[in-house]
Amino acid sequence: MDSLHPASSISQCPKIWRVLRLRVPPSVPPRAKLSSILDCATLANWLPRDLNESEQRLAGKFTLCVFAVSVWSFMLCGNVCLARHVSEAKTPAAPAAAENTTPPVLSLADAKRIAFERNWDLLAAKANVDLAFAQKIVAREFPNPTANFSTLKLNTDRHPNSTTSGNGVWDRNYDTIVAVSQLFEIGGKRSARQASAAAGHESAEASFRDARRTLDLAVTKAFIAALLAEENVRVLKKSSESLRHEATIAETRLNAGDISSNDRNQIEIAADRLELDAAAAKSNAATARIAVEVLLGATRPGGNWKPANRLPDLASAARESREAAEGIRPDLAAAQATLRKTEADLRLQKAMRIPDPTVQMQYEHQPPDQPNTIGFGVSLPLPLWNFNRGNIRAAEAAHDQAQAQASKIETQIASEIASAQIAYREAFARWRRYLDQIAPSSAAVVATVSFAYQKGGASLLDLLSAERNDNEIRVATAQAMADCATASATLASARNASPFTSAPENETRIKSHASPKK
Repeated sequence: MDSLHPASSISQCPKIWRVLRLRVPPSVPPRAKLSSILDCATLANWLPRDLNESEQRLAGKFTLCVFAVSVWSFMLCGNVCLARHVSEAKTPAAPAAAENTTPPVLSLADAKRIAFERNWDLLAAKANVDLAFAQKIVAREFPNPTANFSTLKLNTDRHPNSTTSGNGVWDRNYDTIVAVSQLFEIGGKRSARQASAAAGHESAEASFRDARRTLDLAVTKAFIAALLAEENVRVLKKSSESLRHEATIAETRLNAGDISSNDRNQIEIAADRLELDAAAAKSNAATARIAVEVLLGATRPGGNWKPANRLPDLASAARESREAAEGIRPDLAAAQATLRKTEADLRLQKAMRIPDPTVQMQYEHQPPDQPNTIGFGVSLPLPLWNFNRGNIRAAEAAHDQAQAQASKIETQIASEIASAQIAYREAFARWRRYLDQIAPSSAAVVATVSFAYQKGGASLLDLLSAERNDNEIRVATAQAMADCATASATLASARNASPFTSAPENETRIKSHASPKK
């Protein structure tokens, strides 16, 4: 029996077999069996005590076999787990499946709101307002007084400084002076400085409003450009699909022997070219969306969003703004405030010719003859060589420059309004003609030529020419829509009004507005 393998001889020992079946029943899950087998390694601790010598030797061999198998199983499981962990670490993480594959939707109103909060140039203009306000605080402040302390007449030749009052520090014949002086600005310097700071603050605020107006127009134009790019993609895809349909018909006619393979190949080549144009237009659309995100202050623009507005809706909402908003345009207001600032600076520089007095009061202690005395004094610079001519001349030149700039901006505003009116009227008339006359006629021609080509009544040249003209007309119609919307926005901005304050949105847009991904 000693020569038998423990596993093959275990059935010969009913007592041990019964114990093992009790310890590791078949219903135990696979993960729990391993720990149960390990418990079997302590077989000697819980085997029945009534085994004979031969059964005990067999049980001991079986215990060693079970222990070796358990250790090997643990090593195998550990290697498998380690290999799985290493493979997971080396395998690049697959992109997580998005819970919602629909790209975020952005409307024109949301784009403006985000741009007003995050645009870099607008934030810089707002910081300029804070700087100008700080200058107002500086202009209101008075110059600080000056304190002076001095001790004179200290002997250096070993003569005593003591007096009849004693040899203490305060009793010696030192000449100690404590003085306080205060500068007083006269000649209107303070008021001129305050007026200059106030005008500078007004100019900064007006510049901030003008930056907001300019950003409003820039976001609108960029958004319209993105809509135009999307419309071009749609038009080119539709044209390529139409030619693909014609290629299918041409294949049928080729099989029937009505046309040659050359005709079919020409249609497929034209369809391939339109598909390539559509792919290029799709790339341009992504670039246009990225341009919008740059204006919105996105740190990592990617163009992964979908416009909520449609170009035809914006073109339909375009109106010719005939009345200006209340107040003057911010750029003109900033120029006028700058002009007032230069006037105040000129007054300040002229007032600088008048010297400012400095009033001084002092206390002097010099025992024993003059133990405690006080004194008053006034000092002022003498305008003998410097009459501030250079600064006055520079202020005059700055004033003349600001005056010319204000006149230039006033004329520029009038020219911008006139140019925007002309551009809007031309774009609107062009768009309406394309929409009402040219585009329907072109669509009818394409339908007629396509039907005639299917029946063999039109040539391949007629079909390709009609498809090409219709594609160009639809692209031109989209361009006219974009020009009309852009001209309307430019006219509204020139009149100091916000363009498309209530722009219509696509009916299929997602209700939850989302900003572009960064």
